[in-house]
Amino acid sequence: MKNLAQASGSHDEALVRELRADPALAAEYLQAAMEDTDEPAVLLIALRHVSEACGMAEVAREAGIKRESLYRALSPSGNPTLKTLTAVLRAVGLRLAVAPSHDMACTG
Repeated sequence: MKNLAQASGSHDEALVRELRADPALAAEYLQAAMEDTDEPAVLLIALRHVSEACGMAEVAREAGIKRESLYRALSPSGNPTLKTLTAVLRAVGLRLAVAPSHDMACTG
């Protein structure tokens, strides 16, 4: 019987394969992760999955970040700068966007 780490690993690997095969799914996946405002680590994990789908070494090179630093930044406990996030997004062919929420605070 597989332990939890093996099961999670195989799920992550399957997800990375799906993201690699469908770039539009990668964008939707990151958008959904960005909307999970209760847990910011969700976005980091999602961006890591997308980066793995694109090739972590290539993403790190394109973003101008050492591969090891990229792994740390996109870990559940990572705390990347906005500069790092935008560089990684650019490296995977995406960009950060802002949209109004239904409960925008400064509606005057």
